[in-house]
Amino acid sequence: FNEMMANSLTTANYVRLSEMLKEEHNVMMLNPLSNDLAAMRQSMLFSGLEAVSYNINRRSFDLKLFEFGKTYHKLESGFQENKHLSLFVSGNRLQESWAKPQKTSDFFLFKGYVNTILSRLGIEKTQNQPMTSDVFAEGIAIVSGNETLVEFGSVKKSILKEFDIKQEVLYADFNWNLVLKLISNKIRFADIPKYPEVRRDLALLVDEDVTFDSIYKVARQSEKSLLKDINLFDVYSGNNLPEGKKSYAVSFTIQDTSKTLTDDQIDKIMRKLTQNLESELGASLR
Repeated sequence: FNEMMANSLTTANYVRLSEMLKEEHNVMMLNPLSNDLAAMRQSMLFSGLEAVSYNINRRSFDLKLFEFGKTYHKLESGFQENKHLSLFVSGNRLQESWAKPQKTSDFFLFKGYVNTILSRLGIEKTQNQPMTSDVFAEGIAIVSGNETLVEFGSVKKSILKEFDIKQEVLYADFNWNLVLKLISNKIRFADIPKYPEVRRDLALLVDEDVTFDSIYKVARQSEKSLLKDINLFDVYSGNNLPEGKKSYAVSFTIQDTSKTLTDDQIDKIMRKLTQNLESELGASLR
């Protein structure tokens, strides 16, 4: 990764690209040099996309960028500054080589980068949750308790179009204030679970308007104690599927810390999951 340092001053018009940003929260300059430098940024995304666009326009297509910076907000309670770490990945994952075929950086490689950062910092007790955002085409939030540590995903094409970017861009926004709170100098140990976890995969055929968020919620309601993790590892839409349908490949990790699960217990959980997904979301197995 290469570090970038964007200007905290930006155009006030960027708030119009996301409903999560409010114009009244802009911190405006009293005597700006230009309209493009009239406000303090409320998001790390748009200044980062400026850097991505700048590099692509100069034929540097394969990018891995990070930035430590702040966002600025004018709230009713006063001015607020938040610390962030942002990541941007776009283009091929490796330099061109005769030894290996080119492969584009994708969501799952990017997810590995995000998880590695948290792991290296010793932040382990987290959960993945699907999220709905007007800046991500597909996004996931990693949470600790009730607070969001990081949001990441693939930036929507409608936003990339504003910066004349035609290739996919993956973006992560770490809440660095929270990360710093969770980092501890103490080394903690936990017993390795004596009993194995079990993974089961389902290839689900769903309507195009069904989100992973819906699948996640139904699964959590179906099994609250033994279902440890739910992960979306593939999305497909296109040929060989009925019109108006898409395919989600979802993995379910099941574990009982007090005993080994039997095949009958696992099958019972998966039958309940499948039935609830079918009855509530109209999902069917491929």
